[in-house]
Amino acid sequence: MRLSRYFLPLLRDTPKEAEIVSHRLMLRAGMIRQQSAGIYSWLPLGLRVLNKISNVIREEQNRSGAVEILMPTIQSADLWRESGRYDAYGKEMLRIKDRHDRDMLYGPTNEEMVTEIVRSYVKSYKDLPLNLYHIQWKFRDEVRPRFGVMRGREFLMKDAYSFDLDKDAARHAYNRMFTAYLRTFARLGLKAIPMKADTGPIGGDLSHEFIVLASTGESEVFCHSDYLNFETPAADTDFDSVAGLQGVFDKWTSLYAATEEMHDKAAFEAVPEDKRVSARGIEVGHIFYFGTKYSEPMGAAVAGPDGQPVLLHGGSYGIGPSRLVAALIEAGHDDAGIVWPEEIAPFDIAVINLKAGDAATDGAAERIYKDLLAKGYDAVLDDTDDRPGAKFATADLIGVPWQIIVGPKGLAEGKVEIKRRNGGERELVSLEAALDRFKGRAA
Repeated sequence: MRLSRYFLPLLRDTPKEAEIVSHRLMLRAGMIRQQSAGIYSWLPLGLRVLNKISNVIREEQNRSGAVEILMPTIQSADLWRESGRYDAYGKEMLRIKDRHDRDMLYGPTNEEMVTEIVRSYVKSYKDLPLNLYHIQWKFRDEVRPRFGVMRGREFLMKDAYSFDLDKDAARHAYNRMFTAYLRTFARLGLKAIPMKADTGPIGGDLSHEFIVLASTGESEVFCHSDYLNFETPAADTDFDSVAGLQGVFDKWTSLYAATEEMHDKAAFEAVPEDKRVSARGIEVGHIFYFGTKYSEPMGAAVAGPDGQPVLLHGGSYGIGPSRLVAALIEAGHDDAGIVWPEEIAPFDIAVINLKAGDAATDGAAERIYKDLLAKGYDAVLDDTDDRPGAKFATADLIGVPWQIIVGPKGLAEGKVEIKRRNGGERELVSLEAALDRFKGRAA
């Protein structure tokens, strides 16, 4: 991507309406544009990050055995009346009518719709287990949307829904998602701690929130500090191993960890004082097991091994990709701007031409840029007429992990500069060494 042809509406001044770091930096970096309270357009830079986060989530969902579908944003109120949630859900649900005066709603979640799909097609226990997920926009009419995309009204959600024959099988499905979530957040560069949580309007008797510790978190959380050093399940984790995944779950729930709603003061005080962590936290994922809460009122049953109908046991599992963008910025930034984890940065490498229009710097920058593209890197070339200081500021603000700086002074000596965004280390190397440094992006 050539920056001279890219749509990147940067703001040099801090927006007054932005209360937290992620909101300020997303606006300044031209990632989002507020259209109304809690509703945002995702501009090119923000969309690149959002899509990369979604791809990591998708890869880990697929690895765990979940199957992707896509359900609509608009749902019939009749499905929610079947489950009994239409009147109970509250004012967060946006209720609407179509031109035929039928009651509809903008989906805040999809338990009813996916249950209707499964009851229509899954008739035998032989079709189980099943976990269907999608990545789709949701709407919850927050009374006070704030903090940008951290607490917006419209948001992107990965929601998965498991269906199993009995409670034991459903618990294994829960452990699959529990493990997949640990891997997902680790790949995104986040240390997310699973904490016992309230089930809320989703329902059920088992629930965990995955919490990232951050000073701008919405609520107070409590945990044992050893969680911060636990190793993430490996890429070759066997998601079919009941004992193996139960072991992962047991390890990651062996110490105290709870949200404010589920906090047990006495149990927390039993934790050694030097191991107690009381902090603010950002929820980045939430999983639920709710048994037959939806299958019973909606008649979702299959023929069991003896031919008799068996109600399906279900669970639901949410991650908010749009919320994760903000959480990652809260966890990774400095005075100059955003510091992205390399896997989800909008660009891998920025080639900065300090003197656009100069034949030598144009030629060298072009050569490096094309070489990086050929090697599979997501590179951006700053070929604008901005001053060098502005170019440096732009690259730092948007958080490109690596910068290759091509200027006439260095080039006269056959050198270019390589800068790493995280830490700011700089190195002068030959042009050939710069080309050799970045050998190719792993497939």
